[in-house]
This record gives sequence, structure tokens and C-alpha cells, in this order.
Amino acid sequence: MNSQTIWRWLGQAALCCLLGQVASAGAGVGVGVGVGVGVGAGAAVGQAACDAADAAVPWQQVADGVWVWSPPAVADVAAANAGFVMPVSALVDGTRALVIDPGPSLLHGVRVRSSLRCQTGANVFAVVNTHAHAENVLGNAAFADAEAIYALRETAGAMAARCPQCLESLATRVGADAMRGTRIVLPTHRLVPGQDLLWGRHRLHVLPAEQGHTDGDLMLWLPAAGWLWAGGLAYEGRVPELAQGSVEGWLAALDRLVALRPKGVVSAAVSVACAAGDTPAALLATRGYLVALRDRVWAAMDAGASPHDTALLTLPAYAHWAGYAERHGFNAQRAWRELERAWMDRVPVAGPNPPEAPKRD
Repeated sequence: MNSQTIWRWLGQAALCCLLGQVASAGAGVGVGVGVGVGVGAGAAVGQAACDAADAAVPWQQVADGVWVWSPPAVADVAAANAGFVMPVSALVDGTRALVIDPGPSLLHGVRVRSSLRCQTGANVFAVVNTHAHAENVLGNAAFADAEAIYALRETAGAMAARCPQCLESLATRVGADAMRGTRIVLPTHRLVPGQDLLWGRHRLHVLPAEQGHTDGDLMLWLPAAGWLWAGGLAYEGRVPELAQGSVEGWLAALDRLVALRPKGVVSAAVSVACAAGDTPAALLATRGYLVALRDRVWAAMDAGASPHDTALLTLPAYAHWAGYAERHGFNAQRAWRELERAWMDRVPVAGPNPPEAPKRD
């Protein structure tokens, strides 16, 4: 694994973990928490059936049976990336694979399926959708024959309501060719917070969910490996999307996720803890943005501003993040609407002093 590949997967904030720890070529990478990372480590399995494109997909094994394919760059949806901006991951047990968030299109889902078979020898039998955003779930089109497509009730409902418009919008942004053959395939099986999803030797715990990034972010915890799937709740280098979410709900969810002390997290970014007990950088980065957003809105309200005073709602420290120009202004408006009632309850209403009670002799 070369340094550029490491940078792309872990992100700049987590690269510090690896300094001085890169093993010789072909030996993989040892991360401070003991997570072994292998690129294409299973390529020898069924290699004869691999074509060059399948063998080139940069699947990385981040824990026993846990595989991740990350986008090549931190970016927003565009024609250049065909909508592939969120990691795809898989739990592999023997010859059976469970894919989590299969990506933005039929073509991408087909590549997920064939490259996993090429590199791990496993066929995809089931899919999990963590939240109802097009770049995560439209890859379901490649898995209409799966034994199960799992999601929370809220996610399934949102997909049924919004996916037709999302499919049209995504095709406009990335081009019709990239979305060729893509159709909406809805979840078939419901997940409920508190239950366990068993996949061979893997036991995923379904965590309680707040309205954070969307109205139903599925969070999955794999305690045996210390890995966490956080829906769309953890970003790094890219401005979070608050369209269907809640600042306070999102922060509450992040606090609970941090308390788990995960070794690694898969969300809008893939992030690992630098050492045992540390917090993966993506959880801290997302929390930092949301706290700064909340504090900036509160300060603007205290200053007597209105939500139209956009100059008071900027966050220059995050202006270099992907999507800042496109999403931060909307996030500020959404946060204002959410926080305004709490601010009004906190601040006493100005007005004339009430009349004194008449004195009694």
C-alpha cells in the first residue's frame, strides 16, 4: 500500500496514525489500534474469474471480514465521479457477503457485486440501506434478487416518497449514461433499534437513532471488531447535509457514538482511531462543525440579527471543505429554524414594567 492510497482512505486527519508504521510493500499496514488493512488481500480467491476492472477496485479489509471501498476523493456528486462519493462496505462470512450502502447506480452496484466476488470469493446475498440518500441506495438496483434489503422504517418510507425525484435529480447531475438501467428497489426487511442483525459469525447491533442527518439514520455497531456504521452522521473534509436533519439530534447521536470508543467508523467518511481509546477523526470533525454552526446561529440571534443576515452566519474555518458554498448557507437556515424557539424561550421578552400592586393600609 503506498502513501497516496493511505491518505485517500484515512483522510489527512488520521494520517498521523501511520507515520513510521508503514510495513514493507505487500505486508499491509498496521494501525495503532491493531486494525489490519489489506488492499485486495483476497484477490487470489477466484482470481481466474476476475477481469481487470474488478481486480483494480481498491477494496480494503479493515477488520476480520470487514471490507470497505472508499471514493477516490472527498467531493460532492458530479459527472466526474458518477455519484460515487460515499463509501461502500461489506461484511464477508465465507462465501456470503452483506453489502452496506451499495452506491449511486445500477452500474456501481454491479461493480460492487463482481469485484467482491473477485477479491473475496463471496457472493452478495443481502444489502443494508443506512439512510435515504440517492448516492447510498440507488445501487439497490443491482441487488433486486437479494435475500433481503434491510432498512429502518423511516428510511424505507423516505425512499418510497423521495427516490423518484432523487433518481431524476442524480441523473441530471451525473449524466444519463452513468445512471443507465438504474431503477428504484425498496427495502424488503425492517430493522428495529435494539435488535441484532446476524451475518454468519458477525453480530451487528442496531443502535437507537435520533433525527440527525436525516429522519432515520441507521447506526450499526460491530462490538467484536470495534467498528461502527454511522449512516450519514460522520463527515470529514466535506460539509454535512442538514436538509432533513436536526442539529441537536445529530449532536446527541454523535455523543453516544463517541462513548462507544470505536476503533473505526464507516459513514460519509471512513475514519480510524489513532490509538486505543482515541476517537476517529470524522466523528470529531463533524461534531466540531455542528457545534460551530449552533454557536454561530445563537450568537447571531443574541446580536439581534435575522436569518437573512447571512454574513453573520459564515464559518470561515470550514470554507475549504467540499460543499461549503452549496450547503452551509442552507444548513444555517435550517439550524436557525430549529433553534429559534429555544432561543425565544430563553430570552425574556422586552416590554413595560408591570404595574405595581396597590398598597394596603
